[in-house]
Amino acid sequence: MTQSQKTHQQIYQVAVPLPVRHDGILVYDYLAGSFTGLVRGTIISVPLGQRHVWGIIMAETGTPDIAPDKLKSVSAVADCPPLHEAHLQFLTEVASWTCAPFGMVMKMMLSTPKAFEPPPLETIYGRNDDDGDDHHGKLTEKRARILNFVKDAPALAAADLARETGTSVGIVKKMAESGLLRAYQVPKISIMPQPNPDIATLTLTESQRQVADGISAYLETGFSAHLLDGVTGSGKTEVYFDLVAKQIAKRQQTLILLPEIALTAAWQLRFEARFGVKPLIWHSSVSETQRRQLWRACLSGEALVVVGARSALFLPFSQLGLMIVDEEHEAAFKQEDMVIYHARDMAVMRARAQNIPIILATATPSLESWVNAGKGSQDSDLPALPKRYHHWQLAARIGTAKLPDITMIDLKKDRPAAGRWLSDALQKAISQNLADGGQTLLYLNRRGYAPLAICEACGTKAKCHSCDSWLVTHRLSGSRQCHHCGYRQPLSDCCADCGTKGQMRAYGPGVERLAEEVGTLFADARYCIFSSDTAARPEVAAEMIRAITDGEVDIIIGTQMAAKGHHFPNLTLVGIIDADLGLQGGDLRAAERTYQMLSQASGRAGRAGTSGRALLQSYEPDNAVFTALASGDRDSFLALEMQMRHAATMPPFGRLAAIIISSQNQQQLEQFAQTLFKARPQFSQVDVFGPVAAPIARIRGRYRMRFLVRTGRQVALQKIIKDWVAQCRVPSQIHLQIDIDPYSFM
Repeated sequence: MTQSQKTHQQIYQVAVPLPVRHDGILVYDYLAGSFTGLVRGTIISVPLGQRHVWGIIMAETGTPDIAPDKLKSVSAVADCPPLHEAHLQFLTEVASWTCAPFGMVMKMMLSTPKAFEPPPLETIYGRNDDDGDDHHGKLTEKRARILNFVKDAPALAAADLARETGTSVGIVKKMAESGLLRAYQVPKISIMPQPNPDIATLTLTESQRQVADGISAYLETGFSAHLLDGVTGSGKTEVYFDLVAKQIAKRQQTLILLPEIALTAAWQLRFEARFGVKPLIWHSSVSETQRRQLWRACLSGEALVVVGARSALFLPFSQLGLMIVDEEHEAAFKQEDMVIYHARDMAVMRARAQNIPIILATATPSLESWVNAGKGSQDSDLPALPKRYHHWQLAARIGTAKLPDITMIDLKKDRPAAGRWLSDALQKAISQNLADGGQTLLYLNRRGYAPLAICEACGTKAKCHSCDSWLVTHRLSGSRQCHHCGYRQPLSDCCADCGTKGQMRAYGPGVERLAEEVGTLFADARYCIFSSDTAARPEVAAEMIRAITDGEVDIIIGTQMAAKGHHFPNLTLVGIIDADLGLQGGDLRAAERTYQMLSQASGRAGRAGTSGRALLQSYEPDNAVFTALASGDRDSFLALEMQMRHAATMPPFGRLAAIIISSQNQQQLEQFAQTLFKARPQFSQVDVFGPVAAPIARIRGRYRMRFLVRTGRQVALQKIIKDWVAQCRVPSQIHLQIDIDPYSFM
């Protein structure tokens, strides 16, 4: 290509997936090459250094920073339509809110590069119109059957044709080789199952119908946000399924976000019963082929309902009409690496960008959503905050089912025997429940056998060599593991420090140790351990849920995986082993999370009409969290939390951001922390705390320090953070992360 030809070419401004912070969107200029007339939003491949990357055309440029003869050219164009303007607006707003480079946010939407390539080809076999009947000669019965079938049938893949004719793939291929059939190469088309909105599996109750009809009135009015607030077992899922059915009938797409992969197993059965097909699922365990097909189906509009984890938020829907965030309060919606974001908040942002309604469903609203729904400040001295969400309430369970009775067990008075974790009161309740034929859930949010192993000869604690954390003993897998970096070592009774054998002792309970106790105390009971160790894959979790639902398990010993979103009809007793566990540490949301988690766990009991109860073991039974749980007075608890947050100027009455810096070189890290400290913003209503070592000061071999920034609600927090960081050159060996509205303080 001559210099003159280059000078007169179109030049595109292209965003590429680089982790470079920039004031605005960092773009690079590229020549159109042989690809002219491309529009904003087109996904293209461009050379970047020694590699080719997928980027997005953001605009054309008339005055490039570099002479055209020095620019590189577009190398390929994705085999898919351009991204919609609403997609680009959403990506831009996410980058601005999270203070993340646009290139890294964009990368989440472009996470399936195979989707940009043309569909793979497949061979199909059909009638050969060039072959006359006189060339057939004497045919076998099977060959004649195939020829008779293809006369009036479309071409099919060999396996499909063999199945339809009761023959074999080998016969089909040999007929093609001999000219009896014609082979075609065509793009392989994946047909997405289409849900049927007219399958009526149940009739909504009067209260459910009122809520469904109330939200339905907003389906065609643009953006609106709705807090669907219903007690456990009140039928929130059935309500939003009714709204999903309306969207399907209009051929509009719906995205449903769930906080845990394991939840999709139980949820999928309910969806299939309502709509006749399995839902289209998006999460990290989905195969690359399935991800490719689903990504393209979202962009084409063929995928009408998608359920997924938080990453599904970045799928390129073309006809998105409704978004639903189930269990909106869940901390699992917070992504803590790469681009740090809260999927619930970004979902509201996307709904606003696409001008569509969004539903946030929960039995235990987050304080932020509670305030956004205009609750909590009416009868208090707290300032009234803007009401942003509509509030819809389901206050009772369906039919005759009642909320469980919740009783506290004071472990100071009813202390378990040494080496045991079940109090006498809880043991007696389990025995009676077994005798009555009911299922029991024992909830302990601690994986493995024990959280700590200590050598009693020298006092050494088994620790991770890369993290400042204890190794958790896992007897089922025969290892000790770090739950931060994944490091594991074989179980050994020999101390790695002093070499003494037989003195390594496990301290504290995990679900495996609790199962050991259950097996001793209730030898005839059938039990299972339900945790991410035993149900890591969705299909394994689905089978465990089936076994529990079908009554093949008497006692479920589980972490939070067993306590959320499941409907076990025969479960009538829940025992919380350590209710105090979530209150430990200095987490801003410790009390709120503990209330939410224990309410969800307790709510598994008595969902099918039989009365249920929950027993909570605690050394602090008079804590406000437990008082609210036992009395069922959630709103008073939320009001108390609001007062405490307001007094401390904490969200939702103030704003928080964290800056986390890490490096393998501790001295260099501390020096850069001081550089940041000297450049810190100094404004009214802006408080900077730190730098301090993070509570877990080393993870994966990297030392960690953090700053915490607190501001008033109306302060432009993101601008302050960006301007602050921009003053300091970050050394290449140091990793800097910005966390707006932090959920983790480890």
